[in-house]
Amino acid sequence: MTVLAAAWKQIKEASGVSFILFRIMVPVVIAVKILSELGLVKYIATAFEPVMSLVGLPGEMGLVWATAVITNMYGGIVIFASIAPGLHMSTAQLTVIGCMILVAHSMPVETTIARKTGVRIRFMIPFRILCALLFGFILNSIYTMGGFLQEEGSILWEASPGSSSLAAWGISQLRNLAVIFFIVLVLIILMKILDKLGITRLMNRILEPVLTSMGIGKSAGTVTILGMVLGISYGGGLIIRDVNSGKLSSRDVFFSISLMGLSHAIVEDTLLMMSLGGSITGIFFGRLAFTWIVISCLVRFVGKISDTAFHRYFFRARSVL
Repeated sequence: MTVLAAAWKQIKEASGVSFILFRIMVPVVIAVKILSELGLVKYIATAFEPVMSLVGLPGEMGLVWATAVITNMYGGIVIFASIAPGLHMSTAQLTVIGCMILVAHSMPVETTIARKTGVRIRFMIPFRILCALLFGFILNSIYTMGGFLQEEGSILWEASPGSSSLAAWGISQLRNLAVIFFIVLVLIILMKILDKLGITRLMNRILEPVLTSMGIGKSAGTVTILGMVLGISYGGGLIIRDVNSGKLSSRDVFFSISLMGLSHAIVEDTLLMMSLGGSITGIFFGRLAFTWIVISCLVRFVGKISDTAFHRYFFRARSVL
């Protein structure tokens, strides 16, 4: 395959991914613009302010996080780029909102995948939302008390304020979408390079003992690692396959999906949130440490309850796949 053909293949793949994202993001962007023109964004921000204040963020970031939770990370990023200029957020704050988005985003899609493996939605949604808030609170407390990352953050890209005219706004949003396409393209190429260099396999070997230390069985180890590295959709798909084949126990499936809910696509998503100005200390290392602590506690708690209670509150005894 020639270099030109290989490049065209990556562009086509990035175009397909971006098209799926844009179908969700464009209506959201237009809705936010309407809310902004009507002067309603500040009222929405006010509604989120009590929650955002717990994690040291301005109320406007509540709209960003809510958008990411309902749509996906890219939807949240577009809203972030539209309202972040002028807020002068610190690197610590950018890291906190980035981590909260990483822990809880794309809930309609990802909780549907979780449900198909047998994990109950009534557990998964509150679990990820509360963990995102807890993680944000812990990070903000550490950064604030230690005086870490308090300088104004440097965002790789953001919406251009430009003119207040509708045409200028439209051009600005098109520019944002073009940048997102470029980021998607770079991430796709980077993931393929990491795979070719064997770095993905190396990460698999590094993560395996970590899963064992949490209490996740070896039978679920491989698919869990793949989900952590490549994403919950991929890892969840493999788990659905293994559930159907009877290879995994109910508890291993539950722990694996819970872990992937907090940490998945750890290379791609880390790079994406760092482009918003987040620090690797929280985006990558903090996220992994938080996941290890939470899942270790979850394994020990669930291990003490009966099968009846487990299947009633956490996992369906018979999955409808």
